[in-house]
Amino acid sequence: MARTVLVIGAGIGGLTAGSLLAKAGWPVTLLEASSELGGCAGKFKRNKYLFPAGATLGMGLEPGGIHERVFRFLGTPLAIEPLEQVMEMVHPEATFVFHKDRARHVDGVAAHFPEHSDRIHAFYKEIHHTAAIVRTLMDPLPSLPPATAKEWAFLTKSMRPKHVKLLPFFNQTLGQRLKKHGLHDLKEFRHMLDGLLIDSMQTGSEDVAYLLSAVALDIYHEGAYYVPGGLYRFSELMGNSLKDSGGVLKKRRTLEKLERQGDLWVATDHRGNIYEATDVILNVPIQQLPKILAPELVTKLKVSLRDGIAGETWTTLTLYLAVDSSKLSEPLPPFRQISTGDGLAEGAHFFMSSSVPGDELRAPEGFQTVTISTHSRVQEWNNQEKYENTRELLTERMLQAIQSVVPEFREAVVHMESGAPRAWEHFAGRTNGLVGGFPQTLDAALFNSISHHSGLPNLYVCGDHVFPGGGTIGAAASGIHAARSVSGERLV
Repeated sequence: MARTVLVIGAGIGGLTAGSLLAKAGWPVTLLEASSELGGCAGKFKRNKYLFPAGATLGMGLEPGGIHERVFRFLGTPLAIEPLEQVMEMVHPEATFVFHKDRARHVDGVAAHFPEHSDRIHAFYKEIHHTAAIVRTLMDPLPSLPPATAKEWAFLTKSMRPKHVKLLPFFNQTLGQRLKKHGLHDLKEFRHMLDGLLIDSMQTGSEDVAYLLSAVALDIYHEGAYYVPGGLYRFSELMGNSLKDSGGVLKKRRTLEKLERQGDLWVATDHRGNIYEATDVILNVPIQQLPKILAPELVTKLKVSLRDGIAGETWTTLTLYLAVDSSKLSEPLPPFRQISTGDGLAEGAHFFMSSSVPGDELRAPEGFQTVTISTHSRVQEWNNQEKYENTRELLTERMLQAIQSVVPEFREAVVHMESGAPRAWEHFAGRTNGLVGGFPQTLDAALFNSISHHSGLPNLYVCGDHVFPGGGTIGAAASGIHAARSVSGERLV
């Protein structure tokens, strides 16, 4: 029987898997429920303004980065330059600037804490050294937790003597390393780290797995990019490549049911169309699996995947604004974090992504579009009254915080709308608006991650809940692992 591949969901993970397999000569059909590609990294338009769905910056585009490797394999590279100044991090005590240059960045941070300068330099030296070792595993990109003899063999083959140095840190948190360096009680420094980690690791410095946090804190130095238009361009490139390679891409096709019939998977969409395939890659939120799989199939899923389905992650409130730049004293920077000092969620910490002047893919001359996102807990939205109150409260909280940094901001706003949890559920199929994947704590990271192997024959999962975790890099890596398992080849 000739093998065929069905990919469900055109988020970054599904598009990565589908475009790689199509380029390698596999017959691929990709179904997407929305009219837009990209999922949480997609876009939408309001009149003359274009808004990226999520507030994020371009990562993994440096030589050897995950996205760069995929685009190189597809023959569709993105020619863009890295940001030398990655972002501003506005905190109550100080404004930190994240510089691409490691030494300049560390010197700038340490200057805020002169009495702790030596300790901060020693801490970052360890972080950068650890990240450099971990990053050597990103070239072979072994899958965790290994689920087959071939994956165990590949992991073993990927190991080098230098990786032994990582073993003492394997079950440590960043909080433990901060204690080791005498920085655990330096509140303002910890808060700055927490602001970086909540956006990338979905948790703060106390609980985040150390090895992953080292990479997360260091990776901006490898290359962070402003992508004209937004990260939806990743999706457009991969979608076009899939079609150019002979694959089939169908939008506005919502999967209703996935069944196992003999050696085939049979999928039914909301229009009653039937699709048969030997191999299926699901790039849907894992919370949807019980809705599309029969109960007897759900019971056969891997335990970690079933536990993940029942787990809970963050939801979000996202604001989409257009501003008249002529009413600002200076244009908004492309990327900025703002923290009020009152925590990591509920509008007390948020990330702003603004179009740069001249990016007419997003806004006409003289205007900027802005996407702002904060973490929020699901229970804050669990009835209609709380839902509307929380939306108003968090919106006002974020606008006030921005106003304290940019006094003319409110006067400059010419358009504003919000994306609360139900909008994310409708737009991206995110049950309860859950986004970002699981917090990368010791009990959810590395060997405790959710594998791309579902536990069912020739059925794979990818996306931000699957190893290695959230963000476009994590989603793409999980798509690579799924494509490798289908093809039996390394591909990238």
